Amino acid sequence: MKKNKKEKKKYAKKQIGFGILLGVTVLAGIYIGMAVFFQTHFCFGTTVDGIPVGGLNAARVEQLIKGEIDSYRLKLLKREGEPEEISGADISIRPVFDGEVAGLIEEQNAFAWIAAAFQGRELALARVVEFDGDALDKIIDSLECMDAANQRMPVNAGCSGYEKGAGYTLIPADYGTTVARGAFRKAVLEAISTLEDELDLDAAGCYVEPKIGDDNPKLLKVLEDLNRCVGMTVTYDFDEKKEVLDGETINEWLNVVDLELAVDEEAVSAYVKQLGKKYNTAYQSKTFETSYGETVTISGGFYGWRIDNGQETQQLIADLRAGESVEREPVYMQTANSHGETDYGDSYVEINLTAQHLFLYKDGELVVESDFVSGCVAKGHSTPTGAFGLTYKTTDAVLRGPGYATPVKYWMPFNGDVGMHDATWRRSFGGNIYKRNGSHGCINLPFDVAEKIYGNIDKGFAVLVYTLPGTESAAAVQQDAAEVVNLINSIGTVTLESETAIVSARNLYDALSATAKGYVTNYDTLVAAEAALAALKGGQPPAEQPPAEQQPAEQPPAEQQPAEPQPPAEQQPAEPQPPAEQPPAEGQPTQ
Repeated sequence: MKKNKKEKKKYAKKQIGFGILLGVTVLAGIYIGMAVFFQTHFCFGTTVDGIPVGGLNAARVEQLIKGEIDSYRLKLLKREGEPEEISGADISIRPVFDGEVAGLIEEQNAFAWIAAAFQGRELALARVVEFDGDALDKIIDSLECMDAANQRMPVNAGCSGYEKGAGYTLIPADYGTTVARGAFRKAVLEAISTLEDELDLDAAGCYVEPKIGDDNPKLLKVLEDLNRCVGMTVTYDFDEKKEVLDGETINEWLNVVDLELAVDEEAVSAYVKQLGKKYNTAYQSKTFETSYGETVTISGGFYGWRIDNGQETQQLIADLRAGESVEREPVYMQTANSHGETDYGDSYVEINLTAQHLFLYKDGELVVESDFVSGCVAKGHSTPTGAFGLTYKTTDAVLRGPGYATPVKYWMPFNGDVGMHDATWRRSFGGNIYKRNGSHGCINLPFDVAEKIYGNIDKGFAVLVYTLPGTESAAAVQQDAAEVVNLINSIGTVTLESETAIVSARNLYDALSATAKGYVTNYDTLVAAEAALAALKGGQPPAEQPPAEQQPAEQPPAEQQPAEPQPPAEQQPAEPQPPAEQPPAEGQPTQ
C-alpha cells in the first residue's frame, strides 16, 4: 500500500511538471509567434501621429494616413477678424511615404511587444506630402487677409507730448494687419508639410511689424530720460532770492532724435541770457550814498555780477541730462560783494574826483581816507568815473608809457591801465592840483596810504569813482577863484585884442561853483570889460573903464600852491573804457 501511495505521488508530480512544461512551451510559442508577427506589424500600444496603429501593417497605416490627409484643412488664425482655411483637396495634397512607415516597424523591437503594450509608444512621421504649389499661391492671394483693403500698415510706438502732472507717456504702436507675403507663404508651406492643423499668423511672424514696438528698449529709455528731466528742478541761489526752473519750462527744450534725448542748446542759452538780464548787475548804473551824505548815480564801469552765458548753458544741459534736482549759484564770469540792495556791499574804495579825496571801507568800517591827485584835466587825462573791480595788485611795478618808465611800490589797477599807486615824487595831494598838474589818469597816493590800501584789498574789490559838485576842498575853491581874479586883472585896457582874455575869464568864471564865485571880488571889472569889447566891435567908443579891482577880496583867496614838479616818467596813461559787455583785460605792467 505504501508503495502504491509513493508511486501515485511520483506520478502526480510528473504530471504537474509535464503540464508546466507544456504551458511554458505554449506561451513561448505564442510569444515567439507574436514577435514574428510584429516583425511586419506595429506593436500593441503604438500610435503614429496620434493614430492608433497597434497590430497594423505598413500598408494599412499608410491607407489610414492617406484618408486623414484627404480631409486635411489648415486653419489660419489672423491678428484681427475670423479665421480662414486652406483645404488640402484644393491644392491636391497627397502623402509621400517613401517606406517611412515600414521603416518605423523595422526600428521597433518586436520581442519587446509585451513591454510596448504596457508602456505605449508614440511615433511621428516626417509627413512629407506633395501638393500643387501654383494652386496654393492662388489660394493664398485670394485670402481675405491678403486683400489690401483689409490691411492696415503698422505705426511705430512713440512718446506723447508733455502734460502737466503726467509728464511724457508711451504712445503704443499700431501693429496693423499688413501681411508679409513671403513670410506668410513660408509659414504655410511648413505647416502643410507637417500637416499642422492651425497656423497662428502673429506667432509665426507673418505680419509687417513696426520698426519701433511698445517694448523697444531705446524708446523706453528715452521716455525715462524725458520724465526724469521734467521731474527735476534747478534752483538758482541769488542769496536773498531764488529762481526755480522746473518741468513747465524744461519740457520746451526737450526733443527725441533717433530715440535719444536731445536738448535744444539755443533755447537753454536764451533762458540763461534772460536770467542774466534779470540778475546781472555789471555795466549797470549804481545808486551810491557817498561819505558826504549825498546820493549819486554812478554810470559806467563793469563792476557787478555777470553770468557766464556759455559755461552756464553747458552746466545747465549737464544738470538736465543727469536728471537730479540741484540748488546752486549760476556759473559766473564775474562776481561782486553782495546780492543785496547794492552789489558792492559794505566793502569798497570810494573815490570822489571833485573833492580829490578817497575812503576805503571794509565790512562797513572806515580803514583809511586820504587826499589824492587824479588825471590831469588840462591835458585830457581825466580819470574816468564808474564802478570797477580791482583787476589785480602787485608790488615793485614799473609803469611804462611813451618816453617814461616810472617805478612804484604798490600798483593796483582797476580800469585797464588806470589804477591806484604811490607817488613819492609829489609833496602834496588834493586841492586842484589835478587840473593842470595831474596824472595820466591814475590815482596818485601818499606812500603810507597806498600801502594801507594794498594790504586791505584783493582782486575784484569794488572801486567806485564819481564826481560830486559842491564837495571841492576850500583850498581848491579859493585857488580856482584866485585864478579867475588874476585873469580878470590881466585884461587891462580893453582893445579888440583883449577878446581872448575876456572870453577865457568868462568861461572860467561860469565854470566855478557858487562858493568859488563868491571869492571873485573883481567880477564887475569883467562885466565892464565885456561891455567895452562889445562897444568896440560895434564901432562905438568904449565907455571910460574903471581901474582894475586891486583891493583884496572879502575873504582873501588862499595862497596858491606852487606847481608840483613832475617826474620825467609818470604813470601810464589811461586807456579807453572797455566796450559794453566786455570786462577790461588784465594787463600787468613790466616789473
